[in-house]
Amino acid sequence: MQSEQIKELLQQQLADCDIEVGGDGRHVDIAIVGDVFEGLNAVKRQQLVYAALNEQIADGSVHAVNMKTYTRAEWQQHN
Repeated sequence: MQSEQIKELLQQQLADCDIEVGGDGRHVDIAIVGDVFEGLNAVKRQQLVYAALNEQIADGSVHAVNMKTYTRAEWQQHN
């Protein structure tokens, strides 16, 4: 899958987030910043992202996902 296709899928599920997608299509690097992650632990954040890509992971079009998730406040402190 192309990075833009993956980004579109994520934006459908995580509408008010800033999303960056890289990688070669099967191995995907994702950075997502949004208030949707507020109050969620790392596992719950990952579950939100994986839910958006579940079909693509199941059919093998996405093989591996490396993700970083931040609230907007965390992102401001990070940068």
